[in-house]
Amino acid sequence: MQVSEDSSNGDDRVDEQRLSFDTHPERYRHWELKFDGPVAVLRMRVDESGGQFSGYELKKNSYDIGVDIELYDAVQRLRFEHPEVRTVVMTSALQGVFCAGANIGMLGNSTHVHKVNFCKFTNETRNSIEDASACSGQRYLAALNGTAAGGGYELAMATDHILLIDDANAAVSLPEVPLLAVLPGTGGLTRLVDKRKVRRDLADVFCTLEEGVKGQRAIDWRLVDEIAPSSQFTERTKERALAMAALSDRPTDAKGIELVPLKIQSGTDLIEYPHLKISIDRNLRVATLMITGPDEPAPDSVDKALLQGVNFWPLAVARQLDHALLHLRFNEPELGTLLFKTQGDNAAVLSYDEFLQKHKNNWFIREVILYLKRTFKRIDVTSRTVIALIEPGSCYAGFIGELGFAADRIYMLDGQFEDDQRPAAALVLSKTNFELFPMANGLSRVATRFYGDGASLENARRLVGRQLLAQAALDAGLITFAPDDIDWEDEIRMLLEERSSFSPDALSGMEANLRFPGPETMETKIFGRLSAWQNWIFQRPNAVGKTGALRTYGTGKRAEFDRKRV
Repeated sequence: MQVSEDSSNGDDRVDEQRLSFDTHPERYRHWELKFDGPVAVLRMRVDESGGQFSGYELKKNSYDIGVDIELYDAVQRLRFEHPEVRTVVMTSALQGVFCAGANIGMLGNSTHVHKVNFCKFTNETRNSIEDASACSGQRYLAALNGTAAGGGYELAMATDHILLIDDANAAVSLPEVPLLAVLPGTGGLTRLVDKRKVRRDLADVFCTLEEGVKGQRAIDWRLVDEIAPSSQFTERTKERALAMAALSDRPTDAKGIELVPLKIQSGTDLIEYPHLKISIDRNLRVATLMITGPDEPAPDSVDKALLQGVNFWPLAVARQLDHALLHLRFNEPELGTLLFKTQGDNAAVLSYDEFLQKHKNNWFIREVILYLKRTFKRIDVTSRTVIALIEPGSCYAGFIGELGFAADRIYMLDGQFEDDQRPAAALVLSKTNFELFPMANGLSRVATRFYGDGASLENARRLVGRQLLAQAALDAGLITFAPDDIDWEDEIRMLLEERSSFSPDALSGMEANLRFPGPETMETKIFGRLSAWQNWIFQRPNAVGKTGALRTYGTGKRAEFDRKRV
């Protein structure tokens, strides 16, 4: 690895290598996955020498991005490849330790960009666990056979039920504030009070108590759901897992869909998937993502969709877009604008849209819908400007229209380009735009767009199924601007040049504040409030300066703080 200068405070930071998000259980270094009927056991056994980068050891099941890439992969495979699994038990293969949380050496030596992206990805992974519990009938049990500290306890809080071994040693803790001068970065503070319903004053004590809380007090403070002595822990875990499994609606005899590796062709400034092409303009710092519609209409039965497996078009698009967003976040941090385009036939897209709506209660189709939902959410919380262009040949129809409604602005060509015989672009709404893909605030993107404007929202509902040309879409408030072919090229060029000239920091703050009007939820708090504060704290000398807590932890030196509070 190379060392680069972190402009936030002048300290040296490790400049990370490019990340790959492709893995498989046979290649896991940090997790073991075993199955017993309706119960899967996901056991953490972190390879101490298996850090994603050099310069630190992953002791006591501490984790870095590599550990979480495997966890995300496991959560995805459990949902698609194992429909028979109704309960997932998360536990540790180490004696006396569940998980020590994010590795401090890694955090202390990472760039600011990596720390923030790392926290965001771990949050999204824990959210996907909660989504599996809430929507897929695949519930999670944390069997804490040892201490869960920091991110380890945050991982446990993402599950439905926490069982803590009562051996006089095992405790749960969030020691980031007293030890490291940072916040529990994976939603810990939010889940503590919003999900666990821990009383505010007790939460304050807990978050400043380095040694944590154990035994009956952990029950009394709602930090865990259940404790069991060592002699009964294994049996209690099994009983609880089976009891949770009995409440699931997942099928017992369905065959899963293998998530085979993605087909990707990569060049310096061009990345091609079967249904997605990314072209990069490094001068403007723009990545253009072109999503291609299906070649044929949706199959006429779920059985045929199952036979297609990962080639079922909506699933293929979700996987490819998900992978692309993660790649751009971690490996192309200077590309500040994502430009979404689509090409294809609206009718073919709408046939799949109708298929998803019709079969949404089937386990496989449900998982495809939920994967699309999570991928669209990943756009919402990505700190890049998002622009959608609707041109002749586009297929912004039904659920593909969510790409537009996730954008900060939508530009739609009014009419046709000169010498282009294709018909004018049309935007088509469907029921799925109002029902199947809620944002973090619990509202659809269309409802969020018209928050506080009930008349416009009801008018949008009346437009479902209509082929809306540019002027009609503009009148309905569904797009931002509708230039004609004379102005189109200049307007888009000026937009991208202007965006490229602005401060990335100011844009990130502005966009994040504007994207989530309406109700505040646990998710919006995590991504709107926690992410912003952690972003700030990760640049403060109290945490990351040469005498800050993250840099001096474990050295025997006392951190030196700037005592002014602002």
